[in-house]
Amino acid sequence: MNILTIIILGIYIILGGGSTIALTGYMFVVIAQKIFRKIKYGTSLYA
Repeated sequence: MNILTIIILGIYIILGGGSTIALTGYMFVVIAQKIFRKIKYGTSLYA
């Protein structure tokens, strides 16, 4: 996990205070990173 992931998870945990919120935040980060990689490296790698 990178620093950005930890920061976002921390914010979700502080605001939500629940494991469900943290899990949702983690899934959001994973999806966002996949989208970012598609944009950065091209869709062919993850098509």
